[in-house]
Amino acid sequence: MSTPGRRRRGAERQMVPEAEFSSYYGRQVVKPAPWKGEIPTYLYTGGLAAGSGLIAAGAQLVGLRTLQRNARLTALAALGVSTGALIADLGKPARFLNMLRTVKLTSPMSVGTWILAGFGGFTGAAAVAEIGGPLLPQGSSLARLASVAAVGGNIGSGAFAAPLAAYTAVLLSDTATPTWHAAYRELPFVFVGSALAAAGGAAMVTTSTRQTGPARRAALTGAALELAANEVLHRNLRLEGEPLRQGRAGRLLEVSRWLMLGGAAVTILGGRWRPAAVLAGLALNAGSALTRFGVFEAGLVSAKDPRYTVVPQRQRLDEKGPTRIT
Repeated sequence: MSTPGRRRRGAERQMVPEAEFSSYYGRQVVKPAPWKGEIPTYLYTGGLAAGSGLIAAGAQLVGLRTLQRNARLTALAALGVSTGALIADLGKPARFLNMLRTVKLTSPMSVGTWILAGFGGFTGAAAVAEIGGPLLPQGSSLARLASVAAVGGNIGSGAFAAPLAAYTAVLLSDTATPTWHAAYRELPFVFVGSALAAAGGAAMVTTSTRQTGPARRAALTGAALELAANEVLHRNLRLEGEPLRQGRAGRLLEVSRWLMLGGAAVTILGGRWRPAAVLAGLALNAGSALTRFGVFEAGLVSAKDPRYTVVPQRQRLDEKGPTRIT
């Protein structure tokens, strides 16, 4: 038989309601990022630009001139949209220029601004040489200069491509936003894979299948990397990963997953047939964009709910054990 004291304690445990998390004076524990739709647009188009720059550099090495030109122009167009979205979020173009006045290696935003500027400079030089080179007299000094600029710009663009694709993930995870911060290990791989899939898909849309062999391989590699990194992300994240699986963000990421799987499957089965290649390329780009919007939305949700800040902190304290004060 149980004693009255035990019955009382058991009854008390049943009567205690589950903890409800509220914020101090009605405010969130973590202030949500003040960013709007321009930022996930910037994340997607920046990744597309980076991946396209890498494909253009590879196409130059193997002599695929049409793929090289189309990927280079795609990189330039995507970079323009990405920079425009970033400036729109900043509010004034002068704010972007002011960030180039100093270099702060401990700031992902500062480093990222210089990566974006470096990639833009090399990509722009390569694109101008690509367009203007054929218009110059053959064998002239200007034509030779344009040829050197095209090669140098392509190499520089390819060198900045991977940092450009990854730094936006570092930028998000460097904040105090619970879901973004908890995903600091996996998110760069998700974004790099997504960027490569989008760039490969864009090349499949813009270029004849006779030259898109490297682009198809890049798209499949990127899709596989994004899907695998997302799987690891969901397994590793505990409570902080909940916003990635629920609500609007969860729906966006689930649709993204199926678009990536579908785009990869169509690429494997029919990537050499032009209509199928275009369909696969569009699916991969839609999936890449929804990945960015889904991750962005999940971060905002996690910042607004104090549970995603308080509970993980308590869990980490419990795992460390009591602190001995001497």
